[in-house]
Amino acid sequence: MAETMTALRKTRGEAGAELCQIPVPEPAGNQVLVKVEATSICGTDLSLYNWNEWARSRIKDDELPRTLGHEFAGEVLQVGDCVSRIKVGDFVSAETHIPCFNCPACLNRQFHICGNLKILSLDTEGCFAQYALVPEVVCWVNERTIPPEIACLQEPLGNAVYCALVEPVTGKTVLILGDGPTGLLATAVCKVAGAAYVATVGQQKYRLEIARQFGADRTINQAEVGDEGVEERVRQDLEKFYEGRYGVDVVLEMVGAEETVNMALNLVRKGGRISAFGITKKLKIEMNYNDGIVFKGVDIRGINGRIMFDTWYLMKNLLTSGKLDIAPILTHKMPLAEFEEGFRLMNDWPRQCGKVVFLPWG
Repeated sequence: MAETMTALRKTRGEAGAELCQIPVPEPAGNQVLVKVEATSICGTDLSLYNWNEWARSRIKDDELPRTLGHEFAGEVLQVGDCVSRIKVGDFVSAETHIPCFNCPACLNRQFHICGNLKILSLDTEGCFAQYALVPEVVCWVNERTIPPEIACLQEPLGNAVYCALVEPVTGKTVLILGDGPTGLLATAVCKVAGAAYVATVGQQKYRLEIARQFGADRTINQAEVGDEGVEERVRQDLEKFYEGRYGVDVVLEMVGAEETVNMALNLVRKGGRISAFGITKKLKIEMNYNDGIVFKGVDIRGINGRIMFDTWYLMKNLLTSGKLDIAPILTHKMPLAEFEEGFRLMNDWPRQCGKVVFLPWG
């Protein structure tokens, strides 16, 4: 094995990143060394690349340089002395939330919301590289029947599975607010899980077409019809269900904007469920608390990451059974050396991509 590797690193506190040659890390203790076969861009990576306000608050200049990326799939090449579950040759992906196992949440098996949570690439080195070093505890062994470019998308797919299936959606009407990759994947998950009706709302024609490929019963371009137009179309569709007068059973809020949060509260039926996944840019937002939540008896479920490892078992079964095909979300594959083009696609507006995957050995 080579002594050095190519890695895409954040070297300075400004927009952009650089390809660097750095030493291949050595696994120790509970660490495993993975040869990265595919790795995909996440919204977090985009924030770090653009070095926006959130990125500057999350990683300080004196913590740089740092290898970016946290969604990947690859083969285990070496393991540390304390590793027992993961074996050399395993084809793995990784849960990006690294728990402490000692806080009250962890002791209650809520590892995904650990009180001392660390996150790959934010608190450790990332995986936009030819090799990645990760703790054994977050490694998930994949079936080799899953292509690397699909296996590396399980982190965002897990968000969608958790968000959609935190409670059953079989036979229910579902409204998905947001056409980002997780919203699109949630569309596919809800259809596979037997939802009676799925409407996906967004602002990007390109991405709403992907939602249609995933089987959405209705796609609505909010930028074209406005908030009132969204409500009108959803309620019209629901006339054939008893909720026609009342609203949808389930709303997946994947945006975090004040407008979409209030749209979720307005369109969910009494006694319905809202999965709150979107992150607001403002610390405080205005909402109709009384009529939207209290008097409706709405169940709001906060969604953070994935359940370790319940969500991963669901993903594995859905993917290996062939019942869930997420290929439409993968719109671009390119060598890691072409990272600038990948981030350009992710930054462009309107969006003309789904998920962008880098091939470090391409």
